[in-house]
Amino acid sequence: MKSNKKKVSPEQFLELLSVLKTRFEKNQQRHKGLEWTKIQAKLEANPEKLRSLDEMEITGGEPDVLGYDKKTDEYLFCDCSAESPKGRRSICYDHEALESRKEHKPENSAVQMAADMGVELLTEEEYRNLQQLGNFDMKTSSWIVTPPAIRKLGGALFCDRRYDHVFTYHNGAESYYAARGFRGMLRC
Repeated sequence: MKSNKKKVSPEQFLELLSVLKTRFEKNQQRHKGLEWTKIQAKLEANPEKLRSLDEMEITGGEPDVLGYDKKTDEYLFCDCSAESPKGRRSICYDHEALESRKEHKPENSAVQMAADMGVELLTEEEYRNLQQLGNFDMKTSSWIVTPPAIRKLGGALFCDRRYDHVFTYHNGAESYYAARGFRGMLRC
């Protein structure tokens, strides 16, 4: 998925803004106190961020605003689909893991797809914060940022929600499953 050169057409731009605004208004509990007009102005001033949000949307992420970082003057968008985005599943953790597979390689890795999309994988803290806003990944799981010490030893971390609790697990970074993908975070 080398689409980071893709431009969002004016028609796509307006359609995407409409989808995002509708989702924003429908899910006020995710972003109390934030105003859509200010968010839209930020997006209009940063068209490269719209390309990333478009990628999040077309891969099934259903991005929505989760907050505002006063220090950096950025709104935080995150994938809010009930399950790990369908268009980003069956992938291993990173390029090194992908290259280490001798056969039955997945098509891509979470880290590379996120970079191509212009988003970041969620940290464990961000994932747990997302879970405070709803029940996500009840049937799927999502790769998260893995500390270098764990990755150096060949592992990678992922999370899901089961039994009304959020769990963090480990797996070989080269593993991939039909029910595991990743959620992205975008700052704008």
